[in-house]
Amino acid sequence: MRDAPFFGRRVPRNEDKVLLTGSAQFIDDVQLPDMLHVAFVRSDFAHARIRSVDVKRAIALPGVVAVYVADDLGDLWRPGPLLVPPPPIEDIVFHERCHVPLAKDRVLHAGEPIVAIVAISRYIAEDAIAEVVVDMDPLPVVVDLEGALAADAPTIHDDLDSNLAAHCVQSKGDYEATLAAADLVIKRRFDYDRGASAAIENRGVVAKWDKAEAKLTIWDTTQAPIPIRNGLAGMFGLSERKVDVIAPFIGGGFGPKIMMFYPEEVVVPWIAMQLGRPVKWIEDRTENFYATTQERGQVHEAEMALASDGRILGVRDVFLHDTGAYDPYGLTVPINAQCTLLGCYDVPAYHSEFTVVFTNRPIVTPVRGAGRQHGVFVMERLLDIAARELDIDRVEIRRRNYLQPYAFPHDHGLVYQDFSSLTYDSGDYEPALARAAEMIGYGQWRDGGREASRATGERTGIGVVSYVEGTGIGPYEGARVSVEPSGQVQVATGIGTQGQGHFTTLAQIVADQVGVHVADVHVVTGDTREFHWGTGTFASRGAVVAGTACHAAATAVREKILVLAAEELGVGRDRIELGDGRVEVVDDPSRKMALGELAGRANPLRGAVTTGTEPGLEATAYFGPSRGATASGVHAMRVEVDADTFDVRIVDYVVVHDCGRVINPLILDGQIQGGVAQGIGNAFFEQLVMDDNGQLQNASFMDYLLPTATDVPRVRIDHVETPAADSPLGVKGAGEAGCIPTAAAFAQAVEDALGIEGLEIREIPLSPNRLFELVRAHESGSST
Repeated sequence: MRDAPFFGRRVPRNEDKVLLTGSAQFIDDVQLPDMLHVAFVRSDFAHARIRSVDVKRAIALPGVVAVYVADDLGDLWRPGPLLVPPPPIEDIVFHERCHVPLAKDRVLHAGEPIVAIVAISRYIAEDAIAEVVVDMDPLPVVVDLEGALAADAPTIHDDLDSNLAAHCVQSKGDYEATLAAADLVIKRRFDYDRGASAAIENRGVVAKWDKAEAKLTIWDTTQAPIPIRNGLAGMFGLSERKVDVIAPFIGGGFGPKIMMFYPEEVVVPWIAMQLGRPVKWIEDRTENFYATTQERGQVHEAEMALASDGRILGVRDVFLHDTGAYDPYGLTVPINAQCTLLGCYDVPAYHSEFTVVFTNRPIVTPVRGAGRQHGVFVMERLLDIAARELDIDRVEIRRRNYLQPYAFPHDHGLVYQDFSSLTYDSGDYEPALARAAEMIGYGQWRDGGREASRATGERTGIGVVSYVEGTGIGPYEGARVSVEPSGQVQVATGIGTQGQGHFTTLAQIVADQVGVHVADVHVVTGDTREFHWGTGTFASRGAVVAGTACHAAATAVREKILVLAAEELGVGRDRIELGDGRVEVVDDPSRKMALGELAGRANPLRGAVTTGTEPGLEATAYFGPSRGATASGVHAMRVEVDADTFDVRIVDYVVVHDCGRVINPLILDGQIQGGVAQGIGNAFFEQLVMDDNGQLQNASFMDYLLPTATDVPRVRIDHVETPAADSPLGVKGAGEAGCIPTAAAFAQAVEDALGIEGLEIREIPLSPNRLFELVRAHESGSST
């Protein structure tokens, strides 16, 4: 009678009906009676001293209800909290500098909010912006990452002697000793510039204050509703039970929506409490380019020591990381770059040193990949250069350096972003490499295909790269599973959802345990009214951490079902079978009971509940991993370069991914396809262009180039499964796998297509124009 397991099946998504019919609630769909709207006056300058703010004409404008500046905030005006403190690494230096709700004396990047205008409509609030006069004295601007550390560079924070925000060194083995034994040492510089997350839905906050109940309700496009609730409760002096935070459907998070606390998340609820009316703020696209955190800029000076057979003896990497004007997210991004550089490889000696730099740019926090791209780009490019100089096939040099299955768990001797040791729990890399090379046709290309293509005048090339992705970090998540008398199963968890398919994958995990169909499991995420404890959705951890919590809670409910069913049907629990929404006796199917009826009997209106038992078919469980789960994979692509325009067309794209046991291949493939699209954008389309005055030159989708459907191929995907060692489900994360190695694969493939001796692509993002410049500079013997 028991249904085949839903785990591992391509189950259609539960959430698609409400999304496709337009009935899903997003932040701007929240409409409340008597609601007011907020617009912010933001700084036009990247660095300036505020002399005065005159709001008299704005407040006199019909329809304007209130205007607030920094002094109006009282005790609420203070730097925000440090979201992630630095990990316990020896001799680490970290200067905490967090932003304030509204700028008072100085602004440190363009777009920093100065004034909040409240009106009966957003249109009137926007009109009132023009009536505010902010008298400012421009100050010297620092936007160049390397120039920011010069001895004569102006300092961004007056209380610091320089623009150094942090410094960190991690190492293992003796890198200097490897140099003496090396047959080849290669040294290169790598540049990776900024981009935007460009979610389809911008940020937004809606707040309602109920004075009678002293209760604050907030709708927020956040990836972490429970920490937002806890933090705002503390700021406003309220009990956490008097603050509800609801993260509705969100049109993409990608990391910036985990940042807390944005100024708007503090100011908008405060305004609602002051005025006693609901208040809404929705970020427009121009604001998003300045006010939402961005991807990272890094400059790496890296070298690799190798034996003549291509074995890596050691790697040294010294890099700069741009944190922007503030550093509220700590060192997560540079530590990810530092640790992920080691990749799938056995690296006996490693020395890594990074310096984090303050600049007059918007804040940097994790964006999908969160620094892992940089480490992968550096390592994979070094291997490509080494393969060429040693005359070793580029796929073969990777295979020779892979960690072997017997080496796991593998402790690298570094501290990871979750404060634990950088330990790979499990892995088997060669099968994915072999499969990806086969799918892309690498063998045929190497053994004659390349020459045949050249003979026809085509400039086509192939790139094949490897990567790892640290996923499933703690601290914990929880879940509550309950069976209702209707037979429906309710699941509540503290994570938020932004399109990952949680309403289906978590339902699959629970459905297998309690014996119902996936469509009969209803999942609630991102609502502190439904679940009170949790951390949030980030770092590819939802399925690993929240999924395991759901499994534990569902397993406990299953045990309750078996015990009660055995009692009600008068048999031993080992003779009870679950499936198709009912329980029945194994050898007597006529003796059965619907799960909903059983749930009703578990909650009697008369009689007594037996001592030591609980009413209802419900359980709550938590899961906190001792360490993360390391996913991995191989990306391979075939490109064609136009010899005249230097436009690049991706002809074929292959991903072979290992995220442990796969819950839902349909959803997983969608995650990878979307990640590849974002990775392609980062590699060849997207770049935030800022002038020397800290002014963004392309703050609109007219000028900031995003890939379209014609630029992104349909990705061919295959999976290998190396179960996670520390997860009862054996699952690893997959949310960022599509974008992490894309730039490295793209650079390798374009180099291969161009076939220009000595040309090396060592920067990202590219563009047709930039590719043209690099080729012409190489041909002329100059650098650019």
